[in-house]
Amino acid sequence: MKSATRKPRRKTDARLADTRVIPGSGNVFVDLGFDEAEARVMALRVQLMIRLRERLQEKGYTQVEAAKRLGVTQPRVSALLKGSWKDFSMDMLLTLATRAGLKPELRLAA
Repeated sequence: MKSATRKPRRKTDARLADTRVIPGSGNVFVDLGFDEAEARVMALRVQLMIRLRERLQEKGYTQVEAAKRLGVTQPRVSALLKGSWKDFSMDMLLTLATRAGLKPELRLAA
């Protein structure tokens, strides 16, 4: 007589069953709990990185070519393209954007 084998049940994370929708603030870093000032700087850094990635793709540069044009190493370009925002200061991103032929500007709104 064969014994029926049961498939082991997977434990489910109760958080996955939570279907509530909580509206976001428009800044993921605020939603993650960072204070407003720090969250704004982080969001700006991410926007700069996205625009830099788009620019490098528009130009069709390889990572090696991009590194030469930006004056950084290929691993730094790789980190930029992967979105490693923690690895880049705002100053560095502004410098790289300028070297990529972009014209970053600062506008302050009240």
